[in-house]
Amino acid sequence: MKIDKAVATHVRVPFVEPFRISSGCVAEKDAIILELHSDSLTGYGESSAMAGHFYSADTPEKCWSELCGFVLPAIVGREFECPENWNLSLDGLGAGNFTKAGVETAFWDLAAQIRNQPLHVVLGGGKEQVESGLAIGLYDDLRDMLRAIERYLVDGYRRVKVKIEPGRDIDVVNAVRKTFGDIPLFVDANGAYTPEHVDIFRALDQFGLLMFEQPYPGSFLEESAELQQLVETPICLDESLETPEQLQEAIRLGSFRIANFKIQRVGGFYRALQMDGICRKHGLTAWVGTMPELGIGQAQGAALASLGNFVYPTDVEASNRWFQDDIVSPLIHVQNGVIDLPSEPGLGVSIDRAKIQKYEIASRSFSQ
Repeated sequence: MKIDKAVATHVRVPFVEPFRISSGCVAEKDAIILELHSDSLTGYGESSAMAGHFYSADTPEKCWSELCGFVLPAIVGREFECPENWNLSLDGLGAGNFTKAGVETAFWDLAAQIRNQPLHVVLGGGKEQVESGLAIGLYDDLRDMLRAIERYLVDGYRRVKVKIEPGRDIDVVNAVRKTFGDIPLFVDANGAYTPEHVDIFRALDQFGLLMFEQPYPGSFLEESAELQQLVETPICLDESLETPEQLQEAIRLGSFRIANFKIQRVGGFYRALQMDGICRKHGLTAWVGTMPELGIGQAQGAALASLGNFVYPTDVEASNRWFQDDIVSPLIHVQNGVIDLPSEPGLGVSIDRAKIQKYEIASRSFSQ
């Protein structure tokens, strides 16, 4: 495929309510929508870094600078043959993973359209539906958290994930268990704890949780391995697994039993597939997380979650669960706890141009 034109559009959409994790809080969702034009086809991607510096060194501003400064100018006018080919080219540019993911996934959308197949089929997925799980952020008042869970469980979400941080952990899980009983449940710490908090996880071990997601900071692989030896609940790594090399090291140390792969964090589909292959080789299961992204990124996550080794419900949720609006048509929809995968070639969603115009912050176009 030859890239004739590339367009980057920065949009900002309000959350339904502020999204809070252990390291920070955001009230609006920033995303950079990528369009790659080749002949009569358009492939869509989303570069979806979290605003601020509390989650990653990749921010919307950094991604915009990289995309407009050197990434998009470098690919316009060039021909690309296969995933290895376009990933090699993008890797050589030295951009961050969140920047790369927006472009890399748009290439896959184009490739799927050229093959006249849905994206999830091209990725190797064998499902027509994927299970969706509910993710709940931090709340100052436990009653507000419980009301949020109750409000969304009516859509049939297949499990619940609650965020925790030091001082808001055992009481959070205890409240959920007392209110909702033996529902599939786990916690996500976003790396907020250190080994001095081991007794917290020993106490949480008694609640029958599916997993502890990212208890320690990303670099704490040895410490995570030590914790896994002390608790029965499987540890799931997320922020620790940005590259295949980090994944291999975490496997060698025994740092986890479950992997969470975010398309944005690993830099696109190619790396996610590569890392899933490593997990399968070692008998480790996985699931697909989100930032959360807007509709394009959410649809991408659902497509990846169709692969056989992603056995836990994805964090991909309905558009109206997170956002007051979205920029795709049709909106991402959850019914009876599942998301139907599209049968159309490519990603299966398109940009709503009126919504793009409404939420646009900036836009730039690059052509030959």
